[in-house]
Amino acid sequence: MSCSSAQAARESIAARLKELRLDAGLTMQALADRCGWSKAKSSRIEAARTAPSDADIRAWCAACGSGDQAADLIASSRTADSMYVEWRRVQRTGLRRLQHANLPLYQRTELFRVYSSRVVPGLLQTEDYAHALLSLIAGFRHLPDDARAAAIARVERSHLIRDGHHRVVLLIEEDVLTHRIGSDTVMAGQLAHLLTVMSYPAVSLGVIPRAARRELWGPETFTMFDDKRVHVELLTAKVTVTAPTEVQLYRSAFTRLSGMAVHGPRARALISGAIHSLR
Repeated sequence: MSCSSAQAARESIAARLKELRLDAGLTMQALADRCGWSKAKSSRIEAARTAPSDADIRAWCAACGSGDQAADLIASSRTADSMYVEWRRVQRTGLRRLQHANLPLYQRTELFRVYSSRVVPGLLQTEDYAHALLSLIAGFRHLPDDARAAAIARVERSHLIRDGHHRVVLLIEEDVLTHRIGSDTVMAGQLAHLLTVMSYPAVSLGVIPRAARRELWGPETFTMFDDKRVHVELLTAKVTVTAPTEVQLYRSAFTRLSGMAVHGPRARALISGAIHSLR
């Protein structure tokens, strides 16, 4: 995360704390008196010159009669330096290392919820598809070309969908089935793999048809790790969301997207149709 992005995150937290104080009708001195610290400390926190501790945030919210806001603010404060991470920073040494970096998070997650509008989610990618996709990413971002090693690492990580300790619920837009990543042979193999993984007990795959009546616009690609955090993929960066109310919004979005998806035989028909279109 760049210094400017980290500072912007801290300033956002400071602004929210200031709003709570103003909404409570408190002067900075009155808030300091209720919290048992100096006015100077309140000033430094509001100016984002001092990062508040968890205890500081709880005390501030309690003083403003907004104790229900503390959990979100604490979560945001804890991740201020990592909630927005530029891809060029984490990928500068290549893509293989990044696959291993997230392995502990994947191993401890019991329930994955994944939505993707453009490409097959990483947990379901074949090695050839992953190689083709990661090669595109490496070329676009001018990264060291270790796409084959990264693809192998990605597929190794995806073995967790068959180990019986994790559940994976995935939603993809129908366009994912027709966006050509790699050769026709690569795409055919990838689509056939989707039909195979649909039979795995721990995997639920839904496809949102192009003709579905939209109950929610197609948001950015995101992955939910249990109900604790969300990774959102932007063109330039990965955004990590941990604030409980924001995580809940993504869960609500996933529920709405699920309502538009087809599963079972209807999803298989769409996938099979995409395979036939390659011939």
